[in-house]
Amino acid sequence: MAAPALSLGNIALEEIGAKKSKINHSVCRWTYNELSLDELCLTVKSLGFAAIDLVGPKEWHILKKHGIDSSMCNGAEISLTEGFNDKQYHSLLQKNYTEHINLVAKAGYKNLICFSGNKKGMDDETGLKNCVVGLKPLVALAEKQNVILQMELFNSKIDHKDYMCDNTTWGIELCKRLGSPNFKLLYDIYHMQISEGDIIRTIQNGHTYFGHYHTAGVPGRHEIDETQELFYPAIMKAIVATGYKGYVAQEFIPTGNTKKSKIAALKKAISICSV
Repeated sequence: MAAPALSLGNIALEEIGAKKSKINHSVCRWTYNELSLDELCLTVKSLGFAAIDLVGPKEWHILKKHGIDSSMCNGAEISLTEGFNDKQYHSLLQKNYTEHINLVAKAGYKNLICFSGNKKGMDDETGLKNCVVGLKPLVALAEKQNVILQMELFNSKIDHKDYMCDNTTWGIELCKRLGSPNFKLLYDIYHMQISEGDIIRTIQNGHTYFGHYHTAGVPGRHEIDETQELFYPAIMKAIVATGYKGYVAQEFIPTGNTKKSKIAALKKAISICSV
């Protein structure tokens, strides 16, 4: 007798299982806030993967209950605009990140997100120097704890005006100056298509510095299907070709107005990226 369909309230989900893929799939928590974290855990398991991005320590017990990995931890940051490029935040950031690096390690997780902060009139070189000063002791701790700090690349054209780490050249230079395998860039494909394009070549040339990937459709940050300009199967193949073994997390905002339609969009995205 077949197992019954998984049910989330009045939503019946077919037990489909993601097809065999070389991509390790995840999904960002905030894009599915209509679902409780318990519901999202059940959803991703029904779709054949077992990881969720951007969940903080207070909810890790829910992930563990369902056997779901926290593929990109958060909660240590002050905000997206107040980051390591400004020395006035270093004391608080170092306190927060010291605590969270230890929590991430204790929980058996790997990745912890961080942000450059906004420029606020600051030049790029000063920002680089300040980030190195603020991050260096934390990177040393991350090395001891086997945790990877990952600074996210955002576009400053549409979504995050004035954000400093808005291009791969600046981000890679920061990685080089820190000189540690425990500091990498979270390469957000959506953001970098808006900032600079040339996605596949950038992945081929810069993949050593990229520790995590996010997706979304351009323009609009919605589904990654035929309604937008990026061809994600080719991008996924390029990522696989680099030997990357980490996670690719869906971070598109589903356009459907029901839980069922939003889950269907996630199912389709996982299928598109299963190469």
